[in-house]
Amino acid sequence: MEAYRFILLLLTVLICVPGLTVGSEIPETWTARQAITFARQNNPDSQLAAQRILQADAMVQKAAVGFYPQVALTGSYSQTNNPMYSFGNILNQGEFSPTIDFNNPGRTDNLGLGVGVQYRLYNGGQDLAKKTAAEAGVDLSAAASTAVILRLEFEVFRGFQQIIEGGKVVQARQKALAAIVSSLAVAQSRYDAGELLKLDLLNLEVEKSQATEKLLQAQHNLALAKRVFLTLVGLPGDDLQIEINDAELPAQPRDPDPTQRPELQQMSAAMQAAKSQLAAARGSRLPTVDGFARYQYDQGTILNGNGDSWMTGINFNFKLFDGHQSNAEIAIAEAQLGALRAEQKKLELALGLEVNQAELALELARQRLQVTQQTVEQAVESESLAQARFNAGVLLISELIDSENRLTDARVRNALASSAVQIAIADLRRAAGLPQYPEDANSTTSLENRP
Repeated sequence: MEAYRFILLLLTVLICVPGLTVGSEIPETWTARQAITFARQNNPDSQLAAQRILQADAMVQKAAVGFYPQVALTGSYSQTNNPMYSFGNILNQGEFSPTIDFNNPGRTDNLGLGVGVQYRLYNGGQDLAKKTAAEAGVDLSAAASTAVILRLEFEVFRGFQQIIEGGKVVQARQKALAAIVSSLAVAQSRYDAGELLKLDLLNLEVEKSQATEKLLQAQHNLALAKRVFLTLVGLPGDDLQIEINDAELPAQPRDPDPTQRPELQQMSAAMQAAKSQLAAARGSRLPTVDGFARYQYDQGTILNGNGDSWMTGINFNFKLFDGHQSNAEIAIAEAQLGALRAEQKKLELALGLEVNQAELALELARQRLQVTQQTVEQAVESESLAQARFNAGVLLISELIDSENRLTDARVRNALASSAVQIAIADLRRAAGLPQYPEDANSTTSLENRP
């Protein structure tokens, strides 16, 4: 665990320190793998999570203060004619004489230099408990960071797929418009020849306008998807020249298990911190023992004397009654620990349900994809026959329009279903607590390889 924490903190520094970010060059052609790697390093959420890990590590260093001695240097210079202080200066400087008038020893000065060491020998285990709680805080922050990264990876992949999906929808709308334009040209020729009614020609014109409107809406949705994608990877959303390569898609996980979810690791770390806080609260009932040592050197300029002294000893403190403060702190810590146990059980059930829902969603998406593929094949053949019959003058305009609309709708549904399958696989990986590309997750935490 210590080695894991060190590596995580090192990678956190690499992410956060300017000039050390690796692989932040903007690709000309994006793949899902490149997008996820880029987002890990540039999205503000991942950088915020990294800073929280550094903050938690600093809290560990602060909690470890009690394990080290406290060393202090002191120095002072003073002059006085106060009898008590002057007599003390005379004694400290080794200038005592039987002829001194104790009521009026005169004016003296003193330059005092000292060094002191204090070390807490025992405080009921409170320092150890606080350090353990702080270390659990690092694990909690690390798990929270991993949860943020896994969610970010999924959102980036979904944004990536929505661009692919939007491009396919645009292509389907373009094909629909091109088919209507072609049919309109044939209809115009037949109308000029007196073989077609004006109403049928106008119906095709209306259908062309509607197809154009749908194409514009699809193009707008594609532009919006690109802006969302750029925002997720941490780039300004004003450059929409994005080339997409849909290779290297995430693989479906085998036997997805929610026990690897970082949220559960967060809960475990929170429970460890709560147990340590309970131990610290119970330790407040026990005595404290401190050891100390001091060395003092005194120099006078008026009497020109000097001397040194030392002191060492042990302080013992035990609170006989603190107004029930310790009892209240113990009760609070016990209640917090009990609440975390209940939350852990609730979380385990919720994450198990989330995995089941993701598996069912993937199964449904695959069934839809299979059905839509068959529908497209049937609609293509039907539209081809309808177009031939219309060109031959034996098919009504309304029937041709219906045939072309069915083909367009089938293509759009197939594009949505194809994208839904890939998004469902990515969501199943997220639900199982797995990165989208485990081999590239070294910049965060490869949960599949952790003990």
